[in-house]
Amino acid sequence: MSDHIDSNDSHIRAINDKIYLNPEQAYEEHQAHANFVTALQELGFTVTPHAYGLPTAFSAEFGSGGRLIIFNAEYDSLPGIGHACGHNLIASSSFAAFLGVVAALKESGLPGRVRLLGTPAEEGGGGKLKLIEAGAYRGCAASLMVHAGAGYLIQQPIRGVAYFKMLANVKMQVYFTGREAHAAMEPWNGVNALDAVCLSYNAISMMRQQIRPYERIHGVFRKAGDRPNVVPADCCVEYYVRSDTSAHAAALWKRAEKCFEGAALATGCGVRFEKLNSYADLRPSVALCREYVEAMPKGTVSWNDPPDFLAGSTDMGNVTYECPGFHGAFGIDTPEGQGNHTKGFAAASGTDDSYKRGIECAKGMAAVAWKVLTDDSFAEQVQREWEDDMKKAAETH
Repeated sequence: MSDHIDSNDSHIRAINDKIYLNPEQAYEEHQAHANFVTALQELGFTVTPHAYGLPTAFSAEFGSGGRLIIFNAEYDSLPGIGHACGHNLIASSSFAAFLGVVAALKESGLPGRVRLLGTPAEEGGGGKLKLIEAGAYRGCAASLMVHAGAGYLIQQPIRGVAYFKMLANVKMQVYFTGREAHAAMEPWNGVNALDAVCLSYNAISMMRQQIRPYERIHGVFRKAGDRPNVVPADCCVEYYVRSDTSAHAAALWKRAEKCFEGAALATGCGVRFEKLNSYADLRPSVALCREYVEAMPKGTVSWNDPPDFLAGSTDMGNVTYECPGFHGAFGIDTPEGQGNHTKGFAAASGTDDSYKRGIECAKGMAAVAWKVLTDDSFAEQVQREWEDDMKKAAETH
């Protein structure tokens, strides 16, 4: 598998570079989608463009019978700073792993299926949630991907981390409605929605003193008025509320909700809430992670040190509630303090060294996927452990 990945380096690198040089935001990844579809067709694969009803998703599959492995290819970027989360590296590593497993299936003639799934809009858009709803992961024995993180957080010779959890995330837009008035001539006739925004912002800030160390609440003003001489009547804020499980994130949101309701009451404004989507906590497969450590060059991947190497949230968390999942991470060379979602990280995502590290991870993922496809006892262990973990997760809800 490793040799076949190397022999396809020109195809894999081309995809990586095209995605990196043409950053596209959530659900706007039309070039990335088209480039992937073309590349896969040129390699002889039957590809489903606009897969599962999503305009920028695609699916390519090889094999028959046996178990199904899915590699996730992300390719959306961030507004203003491009590929500051390295999704070009995710896409190319999943592409490489897919090609490696395809080669092994061809050579062996064994049953088994491998799918490369283009998963748009991870950056807040919940692309995988829509794919899950459409049945993209149905019958999947294991879903795998790797993600880049800040290399300064780990020490050589360690280059990656296999097992870590990520937070559940409830995303909400909050709309305050007041009444317009001329801010100089008759402000007493106005009901100021921006006052409600500011009161709620300060209430949330105070509430942060009484939340758990791993919990996070953060937001931005989406609409805060148009002109200084008009009392703002319609304002909007967007907030993310995170905790270690979906149930705890939902409970924390209920506390935050009171801050918004209290601000509305104090200012005389109306308030309404619009749920954007919710990312579940990431629950990686222990068996898959252990096998990945074994498959990678000895001493280069730690089990879970540091455990918060890649913090935050991902819609891959929702996938791990559908099937056993692997979401490993590897370090790339960024300046100190320039971690994910910074300009420094975006620059590092485009280097040759970062690409090579992603390909090294792809070879490890391919080896893990191959074991799931060909080792019945290992596949049964992965499934059994996942079912047990889902029971534990259900108990917390």
